[in-house]
Amino acid sequence: MAGAAADFGARAMALAERLAQHTETPPGLSCTYFSAAHRAAAADLAALMHAAGMETRIDAVGNVAGRYAAKDKTARAVMVGSHYDTVLNAGKYDGRLGIVVALTVVEHLARAGERLPYNLDVVAFSEEEGVRFSASYIGSSAIAGRFDPGFLELRDTRGISLGDALRQAGSDPATIPALARRKDDLAAYLEVHIEQGPVLLDSDQPLGVVTAIAGNSRYNVSIDGVAGHAGTVPMAFRHDAAAAAAEIVLFVESRCNRTGLAGTVGRLAVPDGAINVVPGRCELSLDIRSGDDVLRKAAVADILTEIDAVARRRGVGIAATPVLDARAVPCSPRLQDALASAIAREGLPVQRLPSGAGHDAVMFDGLTEIGMLFVRCGNGGVSHNPRETVAAADAGIAARVLLDVLRNFQ
Repeated sequence: MAGAAADFGARAMALAERLAQHTETPPGLSCTYFSAAHRAAAADLAALMHAAGMETRIDAVGNVAGRYAAKDKTARAVMVGSHYDTVLNAGKYDGRLGIVVALTVVEHLARAGERLPYNLDVVAFSEEEGVRFSASYIGSSAIAGRFDPGFLELRDTRGISLGDALRQAGSDPATIPALARRKDDLAAYLEVHIEQGPVLLDSDQPLGVVTAIAGNSRYNVSIDGVAGHAGTVPMAFRHDAAAAAAEIVLFVESRCNRTGLAGTVGRLAVPDGAINVVPGRCELSLDIRSGDDVLRKAAVADILTEIDAVARRRGVGIAATPVLDARAVPCSPRLQDALASAIAREGLPVQRLPSGAGHDAVMFDGLTEIGMLFVRCGNGGVSHNPRETVAAADAGIAARVLLDVLRNFQ
């Protein structure tokens, strides 16, 4: 059995390397939505799915969908999916690991002549990262029936709209609504993904069962103080926008750390700042995440209260503008238990953990049950980076666990 895991892992790594050849920025990997590299990757994936015995097509938004048919072709489907687009200067496994692991499982089933009692749909979603058009989940939202028609008017940095990009690629945007899957057609959605963090690495476990995909609150914060000469305005008379920002940053860190949330100030700027000027304006972002919406909203309320207090203490004006409020998406307890049982049958301890990152799975919440399996990252858990890595052995175990779940799915 260990040999089978090694075979799965080696094949998954080889497939990831093959897909990484399609890039806009050699020798690094960049594969953004509907670039030439993206379309080449789609064609390669379609060829691989077809060779594995799947009915395959590339749809109107660039998703590559393969079906390993059941004996009864009218049966419901279990979908296994992830995305094949990347950020700029990416790693090889974010999104793509889930696709290649699923593909190795289908190849194994086809070699054995084994059919499942349901249709198995492997979907490589065309866009999740939001790099080109600043909109995420374009691919999965179309299949989940949640595609926003307003996306078609979004423009990239060259002024090309999403609608025009689709038409230039030979797609008809009017056909997108027809991609939506019906609730009674889907039995479950499963996703295998690298953790993109250090938790499994730190606990020396190859796999983890995802309990929920975190909800997310984002704000843009602007602080207006009073600019002044750095040498002549006494400290007690200052209305320093950057000092106010520093208080906010430290409060976010402290408040989120107390209750196990993730709080980040990812953007911090002093517009027109100079070394010899008391900052008159500061701009920053807030990103608060948790798998528990009650905890997240309580933290956001405390942070906003503290922002008001900082403004009063320092005599500055502060405006916090919400830009995102996405609720947490829990994973199905039944699918969590199915994944956990398969991991246990591999002789491994079961670790459950939330996902702080968003995933295509969120689009299927309410449409069908969702389940996610995390795979350990190397290099400290780094992701969205060329240093992103996964061990072949871990990928092999993930494929074995996925196969086990699919064989025992009811």
